[in-house]
Amino acid sequence: MADFGGPDLTAFRTEVRSWLSANFPAALAGKGAPEGRELTPDQDAWRKAMGDKGWGVPTWPKAYGGGGLSKAEARAVSDEMAAIGAYNPIGGMGVMMFGPTLLEYGTEAQKQRHIPPIVRGELRWCQGFSEPGAGSDLASLQTRAEDKGDHWIVSGQKIWTSGAHTADWCFCLVRTDTSKKHEGISFVLIDMQAGGVEPRPILLINGTTPFCETFFTDVKVPKENLVGPLNGGWTIAKRLLQHERQGISGANQMGAPGVTPGAPIQEKAVAYVGLDDNGRLADPDLRSRLTDHLMEERAFQLTGRRAAEEARSNAGPSAASSVLKNVGSKVRQDKAELTVELLGAQGLGWDGEAFGADELGATRAWLRGKAGTIAGGSWEVQLNIVSKRILGLPEATQKG
Repeated sequence: MADFGGPDLTAFRTEVRSWLSANFPAALAGKGAPEGRELTPDQDAWRKAMGDKGWGVPTWPKAYGGGGLSKAEARAVSDEMAAIGAYNPIGGMGVMMFGPTLLEYGTEAQKQRHIPPIVRGELRWCQGFSEPGAGSDLASLQTRAEDKGDHWIVSGQKIWTSGAHTADWCFCLVRTDTSKKHEGISFVLIDMQAGGVEPRPILLINGTTPFCETFFTDVKVPKENLVGPLNGGWTIAKRLLQHERQGISGANQMGAPGVTPGAPIQEKAVAYVGLDDNGRLADPDLRSRLTDHLMEERAFQLTGRRAAEEARSNAGPSAASSVLKNVGSKVRQDKAELTVELLGAQGLGWDGEAFGADELGATRAWLRGKAGTIAGGSWEVQLNIVSKRILGLPEATQKG
C-alpha cells in the first residue's frame, strides 16, 4: 500500500499492524480513551505498551523516549490504529502543550527529567495561567515568586486550572518583577504535592468538575524548575498557547445508545430520526443543516491536518492556530447542538432510567461545549491575534 503523503511505507505499515495485533487488547476496540486516572488491566497494559514504544508521541525524539518517526510514518501509525478501533492512550496537557514547549525551551536536564514520564503516560500536568483578575489580559497576573536564593517562594491564586485536583505537576506563570508587565513574568514548574498547594474543584453547569481554582501559599519551588530565562516567561507562554489552541481546535465525537461508540453524527441521525421512502434523512431541514455541518467539519479537519503537519516542522505552530481554535470550537458547538436536536425528547434528560448513558452524555457535552469559545483564549482575543499577526492590520486607536 503506497502512502501518497510520502515514500512507500508498505513494510512499515506491515510492522505497525503486526505490533498492534500483538499489543492492542481487542476488548478495547472502538471504546475510546478513558477519562479518569483509574484504568482497567487492559487499559493499563495498552498505555504501557504504547509508552514503551514511544508511538503515543510518534514524532518526538527517541532520546527522550519518543517514537522518532517521520511525519509519514506517524500518519501511518495513526491510520492503522484507526483501522482497528485503537485509541492513543498517551495524551493530556503534557502531550498537547507542555511537552512540545519544553522540547523547545527546556534545558537538557529538564527534558531528561520530564519528557520520558510524559511519553509513558505516567504523570499528569495542569496549566497555571489564568487568574481571577487576569483572564483575557493574562499578562496582568499577580501570582508572585520571591527569590530566596536557592529556591522561589510562590504565593497567589489561579483559576480554571483544568485537572488540577488530579495533576502531578503544574506549568505555571508567575511574576518575578513587579516593575514590568510582560517582561516581569517567568515560567516555572510546580510539584502539585508540594506544601501550600491547594486545588479546589469548580462545579460546572453540566455537573462535572474538570476545572479548579488553585491556591499557592508560600510554596517552595527549586531554582532548577525555572524554564527559560528569568523574566522570559511571556515568550514561552505565547508559544505554549499556540500549542494549546492547536490542540483545542481538534474535533471530537460523541456516542449514542444503540450506535457504535464514536459513530458519525449522520449515523446517529438515522438511528433517531429515521429515513424516508427514498432512503434520505426524514427531516429535510435537519438534513440540509446536517449536510452543511458535515462539509464545514470536513474542511476544518483537512485544514487542521495540514496545520498539524506544518507545526511538526522546525517552525512549530503559528498564529494560524487562532483561526483553527475559533473554527474548531464553533464546529464542535454546532455538532453538539445538532446532536441534542436529533435526539429529540431523549436529548432533554439529566438523569433517570428513561435515558441512556450516551444520551445523558450528549446533553452534558452540549452544555460543556458552550465554554469552547472562551477556553484557551476567547473568540475575541483570537480575532485580535488574527488581525494583527496574520492580516497585519494596525491596532485601533482611541480619539478624543
